[in-house]
Amino acid sequence: MGRLSARLLMQRGRPKSDRLGKIRSLDLSGLELLSEHLDPKLLCRLTQLQELDLSNNQLETLPDNLGLSHLRVLRCANNQLGDVTALCQFPKLEELSLEGNPFLTVNDNLKVSFLLPTLRKVNGKDASSTYSQVENLNRELTSRVTAHWEKFMATLGPEEEAEKAQADFVKSAVRDVRYGPESLSEFTQWRVRPCPDVGCGSGVSQGGPPPQARLATLKRPDDVPLNLSPSKRACASPSAQVEGGPVAGSDGSQPALKLEPLHFLQCHSKNNSPQDLETQLWACAFEPAWEEGATSQTVATCGGEAVCVIDCQTGIVLHKYKAPGEEFFSVAWTALMVVTQAGHKKRWSVLAAAGLRGLVRLLHVRAGFCCGVIRAHKKAIATLCFSPAHETHLFTASYDKRIILWDIGVPNQDYEFQASQLLTLDTTSIPLRLCPVASCPDARLLAGCEGGCCCWDVRLDQPQKRRVCEVEFVFSEGSEASGRRVDGLAFVNEDVVASKGSGLGTICLWSWRQTWGGRGSQSTVAVVVLARLQWSPTELAYFSLSACPDKGIVLCGDEEGNVWLYDVSNILKQPPLLPAAPQAPTQILKWPQPWALGQAVTKTMVNTVVANASFTYLTALTDSNIVAIWGRL
Repeated sequence: MGRLSARLLMQRGRPKSDRLGKIRSLDLSGLELLSEHLDPKLLCRLTQLQELDLSNNQLETLPDNLGLSHLRVLRCANNQLGDVTALCQFPKLEELSLEGNPFLTVNDNLKVSFLLPTLRKVNGKDASSTYSQVENLNRELTSRVTAHWEKFMATLGPEEEAEKAQADFVKSAVRDVRYGPESLSEFTQWRVRPCPDVGCGSGVSQGGPPPQARLATLKRPDDVPLNLSPSKRACASPSAQVEGGPVAGSDGSQPALKLEPLHFLQCHSKNNSPQDLETQLWACAFEPAWEEGATSQTVATCGGEAVCVIDCQTGIVLHKYKAPGEEFFSVAWTALMVVTQAGHKKRWSVLAAAGLRGLVRLLHVRAGFCCGVIRAHKKAIATLCFSPAHETHLFTASYDKRIILWDIGVPNQDYEFQASQLLTLDTTSIPLRLCPVASCPDARLLAGCEGGCCCWDVRLDQPQKRRVCEVEFVFSEGSEASGRRVDGLAFVNEDVVASKGSGLGTICLWSWRQTWGGRGSQSTVAVVVLARLQWSPTELAYFSLSACPDKGIVLCGDEEGNVWLYDVSNILKQPPLLPAAPQAPTQILKWPQPWALGQAVTKTMVNTVVANASFTYLTALTDSNIVAIWGRL
């Protein structure tokens, strides 16, 4: 398709007319239009146009001088758009469709809400909830920019030129003013920075309130946070001195980490009902940081028929994906580099989610759609994880007693994945937790199973594509120790493994390197135990533990809603010569009993708890449909 012509516009316009100025609705969908085909000199003659359909084309941008000031409905679905700032030229726009533009992110959704205050519907949905997010972000950014301005002005000398000082301030504000999740950093910087190229303005006013759009205050009922009783705060147990560790207080105890409960959300409710305190939440994972050395505060959670992506700082549910009839048990992130049709490189954060139906759904979170489904197993998938060595390699573990390694590949030009199966690993019992070996993730895979802890050779240069367990690990001498469930498994560093389930009331820390080095040709090997950690004496199972390797911390929930926290950094630095009695937790975060349905939620179980790499946020999932988020002070 070449450039548009007046004849084509009259053919596809309604009502039929020989004058462009009388056309009120125009359908230009499916014409393979490129951005340069949209001629502003021609389109600006459509002075009465109210509805324009540009969907199913190849548009990367919209010209910013189309002159369609009366436009009320715009459809741009299934294009290649990468920016939305040109939409501010349509001040009367009420309905907008941007679905199927995979390079638009949540930042662009927020920009749309700010730029177009008259919008009622976006992608067929009510726009009020997004306006509420924009209002909250705008209010906090304004406060932070104002505070930054006052601090900046206090450092200026009388000889500073006003124009240079203003330019310096803008640079420092864009660099230093931060709020919200890393995934919203583009939006927050865009709001802080004055943008002269955008006709309706976008910068937060320095030293004063920002330009006000019409901002609704409605929230989705399932995203409303629960109230936290003011008398219930973080409660630390008496700190226990780790053997061989430094004395931090007069009693020889380690200082407890200071955390406080921030948000309690019911965002997985069945039918969005605030009465739902029964949906079980099973797994969560923090998004990979976009920059090396950075950390993420965006967490994905799953339970029931929903997967949610939450900003831990604000408690905002950024995205929600539902699959009616599904029950999600596991989520895992990866980051892919995708090349567009125009040759541009884009970084995608892809979230894999799986559960009861044996399907793996690959979600492009920021674009808000499912871009691939893998029919992985005929039975439910208990857990999944991506390989740290290959960003496209995904392990799935199922109740069919198989672990399968997939290569999900990178999406094609239609943004669809074509997964291929690489390996099948047979188990003798149901696999519950997967853990690539930290020192050799492309060679060995550990799995905690109903029948114990097993290891497989996953090297792809070996000929067999179907393999059995190479070694089973047991946690004490004697054959009677085998066959015990291992329902918690995580590497604390490249050598030390934390596992749970082999003995009631304890978490075991053991050395992979020493255990593997001493195995010889044996198929059953006793692990080399470094230490045992005291945990709940409950006989209930399936409380998943996790580790924060950068901080040397192990975490686990329990049957009373508590979070057990262990600082094992001293054990990692200098393992004891002989395992001593189980060591007490560094800290126990007591369940804060948030209020729901007019009463305190006093009883719950924390199924899983995960912290981000810098240990600034901690997310705990319960069996009562509550996502609990803690923040480090």
